[in-house]
Amino acid sequence: MLICAATALRSSEILALRWAKGEDGETKTDVSDGYVPLHSLLAGHLRAWQCQTPHASETDFVFPSFRAKGRKPLCSSAFVADYLRPAAKKAGVHIDDGQRFGLHNLRHSLSNWLVNKAKVEPKTVQGILRHSKIQTTLDLYTQEDSDETRAAQGEFLNAVGMSAAVN
Repeated sequence: MLICAATALRSSEILALRWAKGEDGETKTDVSDGYVPLHSLLAGHLRAWQCQTPHASETDFVFPSFRAKGRKPLCSSAFVADYLRPAAKKAGVHIDDGQRFGLHNLRHSLSNWLVNKAKVEPKTVQGILRHSKIQTTLDLYTQEDSDETRAAQGEFLNAVGMSAAVN
């Protein structure tokens, strides 16, 4: 989950990863074909996983289907059902039965958190998500932050002379 959440790789990209550099197909856009940074903490987790998995050779998938004895990547729906949803629920995310929730939610969450909480420049977030247009990042992937909205309202109320005390 951590690799998916922090890299903003699309489900097809994360599940097609192999241990050695290579190309398995076309990317969604030309911008998607770009460099994906990998923090040393993530690299450490991947090295640990490579030591644990029976499918660790250069041509093996990083996230293999154990049912297919590693010859295929893990299926997206199985990844979500077996790993993502249980991990999200364990972390306290409320997901109703039948509610859509998948790997794509991690891209939206990362964008939202980076822009609203970490205060990362939107252009940097656009690069992390590998969007060709910043409007996609800001209009579709990042929602307003209600904490900031309330704080902005409070600043306005203070500016017009409203006190914090309510009579």
